[in-house]
Amino acid sequence: MSDEKILYVQTSGVNTPERLYSPLVLAQTAKAMGVDATVYFLGMGITVVKKGEAEKVQLGSFPSLKDILDQTVAAGVKLYVCEASTQLIGLDRGEFIPEVEIVGAATLNDLVLEADGTMWF
Repeated sequence: MSDEKILYVQTSGVNTPERLYSPLVLAQTAKAMGVDATVYFLGMGITVVKKGEAEKVQLGSFPSLKDILDQTVAAGVKLYVCEASTQLIGLDRGEFIPEVEIVGAATLNDLVLEADGTMWF
């Protein structure tokens, strides 16, 4: 594994399904390349990892978002949820899939500063 790090920030929520697959697929690809990959869910992006929501999203002949999310977790990609976003949108900690970690805003700043590249969706 290289020392390279890449961060994907998901700000789009389940109401824009065409924007949800890319960060997860790219994060899986980064891991396969030996790059440390993280997805940070911010704003409406946190709805992607709300329990029961990913199962409702499927586009074209692509697998469901739930399947892609499961593959992303299995690949070892770290998933973070912005705590302030949970408060803004009114979701409780227990409403998210267990694979995510809820973190503060400073974590996003740290991740951006440490990453060799950052992509926003």
